[in-house]
Amino acid sequence: MARMVTGQATAEGTARYAARRADLPAAHFREFAGGLRLSTLGLGTYLGRDDDATDAMYERAVTRALERGVNVLDSAINYRHQRSERAVGAAIARLVARGALARDEVFVATKGGFIPFEREVPADPGAYFTATYLRPGLVQPGDVVAGAHCMTPAYLRDQIDRSRANLGLATIDLYYLHNPETQLEEIDRSAFLDRVRAAFAALEAAAAAGAIGAYGTATWNGYRQEPSAAGHLSLPELIDLAREVGGDDHRFRAIQLPYNLAMPEAFVLANQKFPDGLVPALEAARRLGVYAMASASVYQGQLTQRLPAMVAEYLPGLETDAQRAIQFVRSTPGIGTALVGMKSLDHVEENAGVARVPPAPWEQFQRFFAPA
Repeated sequence: MARMVTGQATAEGTARYAARRADLPAAHFREFAGGLRLSTLGLGTYLGRDDDATDAMYERAVTRALERGVNVLDSAINYRHQRSERAVGAAIARLVARGALARDEVFVATKGGFIPFEREVPADPGAYFTATYLRPGLVQPGDVVAGAHCMTPAYLRDQIDRSRANLGLATIDLYYLHNPETQLEEIDRSAFLDRVRAAFAALEAAAAAGAIGAYGTATWNGYRQEPSAAGHLSLPELIDLAREVGGDDHRFRAIQLPYNLAMPEAFVLANQKFPDGLVPALEAARRLGVYAMASASVYQGQLTQRLPAMVAEYLPGLETDAQRAIQFVRSTPGIGTALVGMKSLDHVEENAGVARVPPAPWEQFQRFFAPA
């Protein structure tokens, strides 16, 4: 494995980063497990062409975001066929090499579960999968569901090492099991829980070995469905599994789920079961001490223009609809960081402007949910 940047995000390092941005409100940074200070805005790397030009755009965007007070970076091994991870890693390596950033100041998250290609879709995907995963024994027949998803311990160990190499980081700060609810399309819930338990045991071992700092689940539908839905995920149940394999000091520390003006389920849909009844996913995360990252904060650009006038009224002090959409997310009780895909410098500058304004207080914010 090539030379890597050693270390990981720390309380001291992220506090140092925040202190350098004393021009921003203190509320722009929130506490993650272990006392880490994470920005309320994070840069995502999901969209874009699988080409060198887009790689270069992401490298520049990551660099500028880190300069503008954004110290949370989010990726996944399958994003742009491993190119997004590599662009993030290239930007960090360059900044660290020139002394503009210390490794312990930035928080890097990535994901594993979906089978990635190498830089582009191969001419024969089946042959690529056989040669890369099946023949070496990393995946066994029956491990893959929906033709694209696997979360066995052997597979996750391989994916963590590939992501570490892509990112050029000895330790990944947060590693998500990516859309585990995909498994429920083909296997029953009992078998699913067995697979999750085994996956969590592998992730606990990776954390103990220093390959990752913490883990969690990044989902799309799992935490936004009714309890009766086939793909519903119970956060209390998953935390129980983490405690079963990792003890009271387990390292399940975060969830990622979509949340925005058009998709408010994480805040309003009571679907997580506790002894005193059902609560929404964000409240469940709060009760369980789990940090919540919001994906799709601007709904892949659909909420960046033509928002209702009331949004500007309720969320003052901002200049654009994109900023208001982000402010809505980062102001929601229970959200730690609002993730936004950013690959152009203009978008980084615009979105980072949100950091100049403190998150809106609940008394102001709750009007979004008042009956019409």
